[in-house]
Amino acid sequence: MLDREGFRPNVGIILLNQQNEVWWGKRVREHSWQFPQGGIKHGETPEQAMYRELEEEVGLKAEHVKIIGRTRDWLRYEVPDHFIKREVRGHYRGQKQIWFLLRMIGRDCDVNLRNTEHPEFDAWRWHDYWVPMDVVIEFKRDVYMKALQELSRFLTRPQHHGQRRARDRAPDSAKPLAETEDHPQTEPGIK
Repeated sequence: MLDREGFRPNVGIILLNQQNEVWWGKRVREHSWQFPQGGIKHGETPEQAMYRELEEEVGLKAEHVKIIGRTRDWLRYEVPDHFIKREVRGHYRGQKQIWFLLRMIGRDCDVNLRNTEHPEFDAWRWHDYWVPMDVVIEFKRDVYMKALQELSRFLTRPQHHGQRRARDRAPDSAKPLAETEDHPQTEPGIK
């Protein structure tokens, strides 16, 4: 399902633990790490797609998480031609994504990467919120940075000994990349 401009509707998921670390998944048989994401099926809302993708890719159900926030609008990226299947070139341009920020209220042992016959990830870990962009495939970096920056407004510091929560802020190194052109994230059939 593509929009008129050739973008496939998609959701991205940034999952936090109690220390505001993000869930970082290693792609099956690859040396690349990413956040869970996936396409929105016909008739699904972005929220319904997010819960379905979360369960398919991470093995977590709605009762394991709490929605903290989401991006206000679609974040778009274009996919380089060499990543696009020949039969859809000319029609497919990339992804448009709504990103969700979730707080995990379940336990680490609730994660199940083998929840489907075709797992997306073969390992996972918790990582600092401001993930290093050099480990993200180049054409996804701009969208990742935009999603992390926009959703960082929902972060609060973990409470310690009755201290008041304070907002986390992006380090100077996490400032937006120069605006040049949209960078894509995935090809059809690849998340």
